[in-house]
Amino acid sequence: MSRRCELTGKGPMTGNNVSHAKNRTRRRFLPNLNDVTLQSETLGRGIKLKISAAALRTVDHRGGLDAFLAKAKDEELSNSALKVKKEIAKAQSVEA
Repeated sequence: MSRRCELTGKGPMTGNNVSHAKNRTRRRFLPNLNDVTLQSETLGRGIKLKISAAALRTVDHRGGLDAFLAKAKDEELSNSALKVKKEIAKAQSVEA
C-alpha cells in the first residue's frame, strides 16, 4: 500500500533532520493521508479513497467529487479514481 494521494498524486518527500550542532541525517516527510468516503451525486453512492487533507479541502472547494474529477488530470489520478471518473462521465453522458 503506497503512501500516495489517490486524487492529487502527492507522495513522500525526503529531507534532513538538522540537530542543534548542524548534524544532518536523512528523513522522510509523509503526506497527511486520510481514508474517506466521498459521495458522488451522479452515481448516487459513496466512493472510498485514501486522499490528503489538502485534496479533501480542494474537493470541497470545487463543489464535490464529481466536479473535482471532471477537472483533474488523468496522470495524477490512481487507477481506482480513474475508473470512478470514467463511470461518472459515462453516467453524465447518458443523462444528457
